[in-house]
Amino acid sequence: MYAREKMHLRSVPLVLAVELTKAARSKAPIGKLTERIVQRADEITELLAYYQLANGRKETKKLNKLSKQIQKGLSAAFNKFDEYQFAKYDRAAEVTLRDALFLVHPKPKDESQQALFDKIAKNELTVPYTWETELSAAGQTKYKDEKERQAAFRATWEALIDSDRVGYMALLRNLRNMLEAGVSAKHLEKVCSVLTDDAQVARSKQLPFRFLSAYRELKSVKSGYTGLLLEALEAAALHSAANIRGFDSETSVVIACDVSGSMQRSVSAKSKVQNFDVGLMLGMLLQSKCRNVITGMFGDRWKTISLPKRNVLANVMEFHRREGEVGYATNGYLVIQDLLDRNVIVDKIFMFTDCQLWNTNGENIVKVWAKYKRIAPHARLCLFDLAGYGNTPLKLSGNSDVFLVAGWSEKVFDVMAAIEEGQSAVKQIDAVEL
Repeated sequence: MYAREKMHLRSVPLVLAVELTKAARSKAPIGKLTERIVQRADEITELLAYYQLANGRKETKKLNKLSKQIQKGLSAAFNKFDEYQFAKYDRAAEVTLRDALFLVHPKPKDESQQALFDKIAKNELTVPYTWETELSAAGQTKYKDEKERQAAFRATWEALIDSDRVGYMALLRNLRNMLEAGVSAKHLEKVCSVLTDDAQVARSKQLPFRFLSAYRELKSVKSGYTGLLLEALEAAALHSAANIRGFDSETSVVIACDVSGSMQRSVSAKSKVQNFDVGLMLGMLLQSKCRNVITGMFGDRWKTISLPKRNVLANVMEFHRREGEVGYATNGYLVIQDLLDRNVIVDKIFMFTDCQLWNTNGENIVKVWAKYKRIAPHARLCLFDLAGYGNTPLKLSGNSDVFLVAGWSEKVFDVMAAIEEGQSAVKQIDAVEL
């Protein structure tokens, strides 16, 4: 529940729920937590697909003997959604909504819900009004020429924007398409008002690099309104950082971003986003909340780069443009060595890295940190692990001034702050009410 509600993760909570059912002596309220973590209709089928995979089911009835607690939780979850929500995610997949209905046997709360369940059973759900369905219909229509086709897509996008039925993430993903369709200034201004609304940014629960992906897509679009949307994305990124605990002018901070070769790997097979992007984005979000801060990047060398605090996305793009200036090794120790050489005492050092901190000069980050602690005994070092390879460059056990935090979300800063205040991450989890 912590992962779903506080960290805004989707798949991890489903995996944890299934793994908990396999624990021999588990007394956890699995049914109750399953109902609570399933917050989208497609998470019912995603959970069942993982259950099938995790239990190695290969026979015809891959989902027979389903955990009673999982069944109980999913049955209750079926009562959370209406026809629009079910239809939006009714897709051909390893496990379909119809499969889930027959397997879980949810009890309808009234006659109208029974009618809805009957529609799922008969594959008769009404096709929902979504941006996907509307654009698909426009794309399947025959037009006499390209001009007519362009006008149809522009009208479709403008109708979608007026409908207020396009979700926040869908807007982020389609800004380029809107510009290329020639959407009117009035409609683009409405889109910007949604993107920059702090309440909608918070509700959208977007991972920070989503704003960067949208920004990057827009940069090459030749439109007079491109700048308008870029400004809106910058404002949205700052809103996403609103709850990050920053540091006052009395606290000196160093932010070091790893731009080595190993960081330039995609976060997944289908994504253009790299670990490199995630680290830079988190680093620039943190910089926007600090008053006394040195930022830079390291590879073969460590180089400080001074950039405006408020241009989060533009700053990331600037780091991208200049990453070749420091080479592609992983000499993270140079960040600390530079402070030693200049006899500069700072309070906090943050490294955004995949923790593959080898070195090419025979030096060791452990030894350099020990030397630095002699001149800066109160300094703290926080490593943000962005890849999960399992590397721990410095020994953490018994070391009260070195922290290792993992994650891609701005929520990692909450965990870091809690640890610094003497709490453990487990205490944060325990605080969630059942």
